[in-house]
Amino acid sequence: MEFTVSIGSALLIGLITAICFAGQLLGIYTNRVLVLSFFVGWVLGDIPTALTMGALGELAFMGFGVGAGGTVPPNPMGPGIVGTIMAITLKGSGMTVETALALSYPFAVLFQLAITATYTALSGLPAAINKAIDEEKYGKFKILSNATLVAFLIIGFSIGFLSAISISSLQSFVEAFPVWLIDGLTVAGGLLPAVGFAMIMSVMLKKEYIPYILLGYVCIAYLNLPVMGVAVVGAVFGLIDYFRNDDVVAVAVVDEEDFSGGI
Repeated sequence: MEFTVSIGSALLIGLITAICFAGQLLGIYTNRVLVLSFFVGWVLGDIPTALTMGALGELAFMGFGVGAGGTVPPNPMGPGIVGTIMAITLKGSGMTVETALALSYPFAVLFQLAITATYTALSGLPAAINKAIDEEKYGKFKILSNATLVAFLIIGFSIGFLSAISISSLQSFVEAFPVWLIDGLTVAGGLLPAVGFAMIMSVMLKKEYIPYILLGYVCIAYLNLPVMGVAVVGAVFGLIDYFRNDDVVAVAVVDEEDFSGGI
């Protein structure tokens, strides 16, 4: 059965995307893949598929989403909006979450290019704002100060709305690929979370953490613990390390007391 998105749902997805995308200016992380996927799934009535897409996207973006040096990573709206819409609306055509994740990455790069162009276009704002203050034009100052927020709202709404009403185009885009390539992208999509996790581990990994990695492997591979069980075990060791460090700091403070007065 063909999945259709009404204009009302498309407008709602566009509005949610605009708010979530502009939220990154406030540092509240609403532009994360998991957040975007959840709201898209809520609008389209398939939250389980949306959360699966969001979780896979978050794992992949643990590595791809971190910009090294001057590099700019792909934008989370690719898997968060386009990927989730594809995973839900094309599920009846055999689309898997892994394939949707792989197919959404070109859109993630495209969205980031559009955002970079927007930043470039708005690069003259600080000078214009300073000039407005010097000329005591406070009305103009308020407008220019909120220009970036308005631009983000417009871009977010456009991406969300156009993605939601372009289901037929997305389906044509997917059907243009041969079956063997779709199968390959499905495998690649399944590997992306592992690659992203490995990339972030290559930055964070220290030799002191190796025992915890081995413990997690044993919990999953040999003890068959669920993810929540492994998280609880990790929390136990985290608390042990936290309280042990507190004791070390307390001992260090005692050792540094000044007895020069003879007391």
